[in-house]
Amino acid sequence: MQKALPRPIAAALATVLAGSLAACSFEPPLRVPQAPLDKTPYTAAARIKQTVVPGGPAGQAQEMEYGKELHEEWWKLFHAKALDELITAGLKNSPTIAQAQAQLREAQATAKVNNSIFYPQITGNLQANRSKASAAAFGRSGGFYYSLITGSVGVTYYPDIFGVNRLVYRNSEALVKYQQWELEAARLTLTGNIVTTAINEAATAGQVRATTAIIAQEKKLLQLTENQYRAGAIDYVNVVNQRSQLATEMATLPPLEQQLAVYRHELAILVGNFPANASRQTFTLEELQLPEKLPVSLPSQLLKQRPDIRAALAQMRAANAMIGEARAQFYPTVQLSAAFGATATHPGLFFNPVSSIWSLVGALSQPIFEGGKLEAQKAEAHAAYDVVYAAYRSTVLSAFAQVANALRAVEHDAQTLAAQREAFQAAAQALQLAQASYRAGASDYLTLLTSEVQYDHARIAEIKAESQRYQDTAALLVALGGGWWNKTGPRAPASAPQNSHSDAGTLPAAQANP
Repeated sequence: MQKALPRPIAAALATVLAGSLAACSFEPPLRVPQAPLDKTPYTAAARIKQTVVPGGPAGQAQEMEYGKELHEEWWKLFHAKALDELITAGLKNSPTIAQAQAQLREAQATAKVNNSIFYPQITGNLQANRSKASAAAFGRSGGFYYSLITGSVGVTYYPDIFGVNRLVYRNSEALVKYQQWELEAARLTLTGNIVTTAINEAATAGQVRATTAIIAQEKKLLQLTENQYRAGAIDYVNVVNQRSQLATEMATLPPLEQQLAVYRHELAILVGNFPANASRQTFTLEELQLPEKLPVSLPSQLLKQRPDIRAALAQMRAANAMIGEARAQFYPTVQLSAAFGATATHPGLFFNPVSSIWSLVGALSQPIFEGGKLEAQKAEAHAAYDVVYAAYRSTVLSAFAQVANALRAVEHDAQTLAAQREAFQAAAQALQLAQASYRAGASDYLTLLTSEVQYDHARIAEIKAESQRYQDTAALLVALGGGWWNKTGPRAPASAPQNSHSDAGTLPAAQANP
């Protein structure tokens, strides 16, 4: 029969447990840089309201909708079915996403391990022993045999009087959030890379088609030039110049085809396939639709919407908990353990009350002198926090720089495309006039050759300007965070802004943790 604990011991246990429930925490207030005001613009210049209208394909005006939320699947603003299919495959098969998911599961498992310290640790033991002992100690010869069966249940508990256990768990909990945001950042990076690579592929494919058309035109001009030379209308040097021009254009085609192959291989890798499986048809810029309305988050919202900023903030919380752990190491550690069981020489006596055994142990450990180790650990924790604090500021500044650069790029891309489109139209008209004049014998070959070169450069420049407009639009959407906050289902991080603002990065520098 189990005996009741002595009254003084029970009272001590109750006191320790009550103290652990009301345990203080040595975690300092979380220092976070002040969030920018919404009235603060992203750039030094005035806000961009609407871009110019370049005209033609990819020439719509784009309107900035400040304060509007971005759709979760931001890439669908381009209305390209093939692009949607690639991104769906990438999110499903990409090894970078699989790696981030595994790291999240690892962090969650570590948090569960650290969470177990809040509960009593119960261990069962059973041991059977058969031994021979010498009888010499009793003045006899020979020996005797005996059996011993011991079984017990032990309980160990670490009262969290000074909050060390909670600080360890807060650290691991913050690292779980960090991995959640790293996973979201990996998704955003992957989708951004797929869109950018697809646009590069489309632009390169357009340049290949334009160059192929230019080469075909140069061949016709070479044939015309040779006919005029045979008729005695021009000198042979014009034939040589045209052959040189044709060869120059033909030399630009293989590098473009090589670059096109590289982009197709990159797309295959991004969706988790081998380059040999990149068998789909190339994208064209005509497949993409330029978004005419661009939601632009307010500056204060950007801190809540960028996964990399949220990840950096989670690192700060983890480092802050480490400071508390270092401070708590200066105070005592309490361990309570109890065991109850039985020991007998025969199985039939094992459950006899006379065979029962029990023990109750309370242990307290207090550091007295450790050669300055604890002070050094505290200084190390503070320095580690300063590192992540500076990293957080750097991440925020970089995010705002990306948004500011993308906003100005979208504005200037429209202006560039308008100028390039006008230049191309003028070059195309000049080439037509030069060809007609050359055929009629009203102008020399040098005039025609100059018009050809201007036309070639203008066509390629127009394609590059169209591509850059698509790329910078995608860069702006990615820089704003990608719209994850509008997603539904298990992919949404547990600390989404609509549910909790405690780690959104808007705390003043001296505000304490909730």
